[in-house]
Amino acid sequence: MFRLFRDSLGACLAPQGSVVCIGAFDGVHCGHRALLGRVRERADALDMQAIAVSFEPVPREFFARSTPLPRLDSARGKIEQIRECGIDDLLLMRFNAALAAMPAEEFVEQILINRLEAREVWVGADFRFGHGRRGDIDLLREMGEAHGFRAEVFAEFSLGDLRVRSSEIRELLAAGEFAIAARLLGHPFRIGGHVVHGRQLGRKLGYPTANIRLGRRTSPINGIFAVRVHGVAAQALPAVASLGVRPTVDGVEPLLEAHLFNFDGDLYGRRIDVEFVAKLRDEEKFSTLEAMVEQIDRDAAEARKVLAASQPDSPPDAGAHPVRIRSSGVLA
Repeated sequence: MFRLFRDSLGACLAPQGSVVCIGAFDGVHCGHRALLGRVRERADALDMQAIAVSFEPVPREFFARSTPLPRLDSARGKIEQIRECGIDDLLLMRFNAALAAMPAEEFVEQILINRLEAREVWVGADFRFGHGRRGDIDLLREMGEAHGFRAEVFAEFSLGDLRVRSSEIRELLAAGEFAIAARLLGHPFRIGGHVVHGRQLGRKLGYPTANIRLGRRTSPINGIFAVRVHGVAAQALPAVASLGVRPTVDGVEPLLEAHLFNFDGDLYGRRIDVEFVAKLRDEEKFSTLEAMVEQIDRDAAEARKVLAASQPDSPPDAGAHPVRIRSSGVLA
């Protein structure tokens, strides 16, 4: 049974020992899933618990507050996807000033040894931890020898010539390359949330929308999109969506607005997920509402064409983009 823990201190979670992986896991992409799968395999082989350690906010968000990191998923989405990978426990630590100031050696002793009883620790090749990013794989291996655990580097994945990394996926999404980004993620890019009340302007203009506030989350994309909306009916519903600040109506807060085709119902309070299929254009400020509606008419027509020509939830083409491992360091 999957367990979620947010407290870094407390009783040992795995008295019989554990196999642990550590990472930000933003988006839980194909490379993350492969790492989580390896941890599951090793835990089964050793009859131990499989544990993932992650952070919210992710460290890069904490240290670069003036330039917010575009997130590939919410904390809720990350938790759910890690659970789906068969991990027993997720220790989701709050990354704050105290954790940022914790020496690397203390992190190993308090978290990996006392809290998790780690026997194997898996990290990426560029993994750094502890105050001043002093901790690395060499320190992990040195402390592992002293405390009875092995530290291993998991190989970097690529699909064809594309590295499977969160930063690469953010760049692909920003460029509107949703199909390629979906291959690296292992699933289409989505933004989820609860439908909230808006200004009702869309309804007055003939385009009622389901609105999702992003809150503090920064999106890697903005503009007008052809999308599919999950969580309303048994199958995803086609829609056209706007993601941005709505300059024509003097918007300030980023908002995701989706107009569902051939749907008339009350979605307030319901959680939905918006799957992005194609970018139609950038956000634009119009001189009049009439000009904006004319453009929305064209956007809706284009979105219908795009969605009719695409297959919903198409799996990544693994044959066309074989997985390649760039580095060594995995257990035999």
